[in-house]
Amino acid sequence: MTPTRNFLIKLLFIQSRRWRKIYWQGLALMALAWGQFAHANDNSFGECMMRLKSQAKTEGISDNTAHQVLGKARFLPRIIELDRRQPEFTQTFANYFNTRINEERIQRGRELYVKHRALLDRIQHETGIPAQFLVSFWGLETNYGGHFGDWSVIDSLATLACDTRRSAFFTQELLNAMRIVDAGDITAERMIGSWAGAMGHMQFMPSTFLRYAKDIDGDGRRDLWGSIPDAMGSAANFLRQLGWVSGLNWGQEVRLPQSFDYSLAGRDQMLSLAEWTKLGITTTSGAPLAPAEQRAALLVPSGYQGPAFLVTKNFYIIMRWNRSEFYALSVGHLADRIAGAAPLYRVPPTDPVKISREQVRQLQMDLSALGIDAGEPDGILGSATRNAISRFQQKTQRIADGHLDAAILIAIREAASSELR
Repeated sequence: MTPTRNFLIKLLFIQSRRWRKIYWQGLALMALAWGQFAHANDNSFGECMMRLKSQAKTEGISDNTAHQVLGKARFLPRIIELDRRQPEFTQTFANYFNTRINEERIQRGRELYVKHRALLDRIQHETGIPAQFLVSFWGLETNYGGHFGDWSVIDSLATLACDTRRSAFFTQELLNAMRIVDAGDITAERMIGSWAGAMGHMQFMPSTFLRYAKDIDGDGRRDLWGSIPDAMGSAANFLRQLGWVSGLNWGQEVRLPQSFDYSLAGRDQMLSLAEWTKLGITTTSGAPLAPAEQRAALLVPSGYQGPAFLVTKNFYIIMRWNRSEFYALSVGHLADRIAGAAPLYRVPPTDPVKISREQVRQLQMDLSALGIDAGEPDGILGSATRNAISRFQQKTQRIADGHLDAAILIAIREAASSELR
């Protein structure tokens, strides 16, 4: 490693520590002001509740439910803090995947798959949603019902509805939560979930609950907290309504040839399996792909040194549940493992250097200075930034996989600094 590159790596660590110090100092200042903030919001929260009671009445929610629910709703400053909080560092696929897909979760999923096989088979027959996917969603959302969240959904949604940042969205979710109470599906006290209002075994938002929740056990209520049949049947109904293609898998891990053109990777580029075969892609065993016109996109979430996946239309359906490629890949792989598949052929490599959001923001500005559009310099590593990294890699005769690590961060910083001289 050259002295210059060694210095830059040290500088990256120094910057990370500096921004961490600023971050924690900011939190300390916020804590000092928090008591005043909460007090100032007491009056405005009460006024907000009065407005919401009036709105609930105009939207057909019973006076009794509106009074009972909103009369007990509390403003929770911690919810605002969680809503504003952004992760200090970007998350790699290796970190995301390895913390969610482990032997304990796989084994527990297999046990529950067997335990509830009759129910799951019946749901699969009626909806076309494979049983292992329902168990996989269950495992990733709440660790098979082990953790629904410990927040009052009413308090969370009321707090966010009375906040200015996303008031319209959370107001509707709060009204939907009251409709659920009004329908007798669950009491407000039992409506426990995440800080953002996601609920039950499958973490449905109230609007999702109203559209897709089903009473499968026949007790007259849609109970996504206490009834596994209702939770599994509702998840299957959700996926079916989103457009799940029966008989089609989510995708598969594949092997790429040595000289593969990584600019072909990305969710926006779909080719048929026959076309991918012509480009030298095989199964992980080295066998040819199934000869089919089924279209798929290639994803390399850890760059050329990590696993590669061909993903189908059902992968995009999973992403409509949670708009994260990492999440959808984890759901697909966990489902495969629950059904008995082998581990990944190629494990995602870990990068020992953590990259902060501020460094990503600087990277985006550096790419812009180089004439490469990376989108808004927001510190978020999205598809626009990955595409910009890929274009830089192509221009500099690197493998254009769009993957961000410490080495490419330094290379782009050096190039931008040279451009400004």
